[in-house]
Amino acid sequence: MPHLLVHTLDRDLDGREADLIATITDAIVAVYGDWAREHVVVQLIGVPPGRWGVGGKPAVNPAPRVMFGIRDGVFSRPDGPEILGRLATGVTDAIATTIGEHVRKGTTIEFVGAPDGRTAIGGALVTY
Repeated sequence: MPHLLVHTLDRDLDGREADLIATITDAIVAVYGDWAREHVVVQLIGVPPGRWGVGGKPAVNPAPRVMFGIRDGVFSRPDGPEILGRLATGVTDAIATTIGEHVRKGTTIEFVGAPDGRTAIGGALVTY
């Protein structure tokens, strides 16, 4: 289950929430296939100006930061780097298309792996 937490400035989200969720989901589906659409979770977290710091100072125009939860098995697959590259490109494209090209260069995506048996849904561990 791809799970994305997208942190960006509130003003970058204003009125773009539905489009951003849709374009990010489409980017994931382009890599995984249509079966994944119902499993993609996108959470948008808007940060007010002045509440985002870089280098010990408030950031003026920080680019979005994405924590991308993914099954950790992808990291050991022979095609893992290709898959991660396609996901990174697709999500960055979705963000830049929706928010604006000015955020492309600084958009950060961190892939966080979840091993089998470390995800639970409805109170039950899920194994794949």
